[in-house]
Amino acid sequence: MPAPFLGRLSVVLWAVAASLFAWYVSGIARQITYVTLADGRRQERRLPLAFRLLLPLAPNIAPLFDGPSASRLRERADAMLASGGYDGLLSAREFLSLKILLPVCLGPFWCLLSSVGFRSSPRLASLALPVSLLGLVLLYSWPMIWLRRAVRRRQTAILRSLPFVLDLLTLSVEAGLDFMSALRRCTERTSVDPLSEELLRVVHETQVGSSRRDALRAMSARVGLSDLRSVVSALVQADELGVSLGSILRIQSAQVRARRFERAERLANEAPVKLLAPLMLFIFPAVFLILLGPVFHQMMHRL
Repeated sequence: MPAPFLGRLSVVLWAVAASLFAWYVSGIARQITYVTLADGRRQERRLPLAFRLLLPLAPNIAPLFDGPSASRLRERADAMLASGGYDGLLSAREFLSLKILLPVCLGPFWCLLSSVGFRSSPRLASLALPVSLLGLVLLYSWPMIWLRRAVRRRQTAILRSLPFVLDLLTLSVEAGLDFMSALRRCTERTSVDPLSEELLRVVHETQVGSSRRDALRAMSARVGLSDLRSVVSALVQADELGVSLGSILRIQSAQVRARRFERAERLANEAPVKLLAPLMLFIFPAVFLILLGPVFHQMMHRL
């Protein structure tokens, strides 16, 4: 076969392969992933596109994390996935497999791009290897960074809605409802936030036979939030000692609001210190250039 024909054929095959890959990526990007709540409702929860592209390859790597040596890694990943709200969507074995698949599958592309980009400049050619290694490390660390951000975002949402839910529980209990009926009343809203998801799970666990204390303790361990842990411990102690839940809920609501106000004050006090670095790096040089730039321009023009 003549060489020009082989060249055209290779170009056509590469174009077909690129089109099929783009079609696959666009199909994965349009997919919507859901988690099933305790009451049967489904809520949208998206994974990053790179995770969804590599998840079909996870069963090939997952057996590496089945042994007893990886039990701590699985337990930690399970706890963080539950805290982030992805426990029904992503398993610990799949999450740990993604940490291996990302640098293995995407690392060669990053190394190729860095080598091509730095070799165009002879002065920067020595930086190609460090940049490639740094990219591999970042690809390996990206799933854990993403999960920690998801956990932090979910805990912040729970912390914001906790005082309001405690007020609703206080009013319901003082109006004559028992605690579990008050919990069901709080979870009947159409919009489901992270705290409502956890309360739905508590109600479901009590319905299937778990005690109220165990369900509340499991929620506290699952969320991993200190304010919620203190509320749960106070409710469990009140249940054990027979103290009125209305007064306990009112006290806990006031304490949660006081702690939130203290955190807001601390963040407000930290703001000037955090603004000092961008002030020195960007604002002062900009003001310096605006004020003295014309003077330097005139001096350079005269010289």
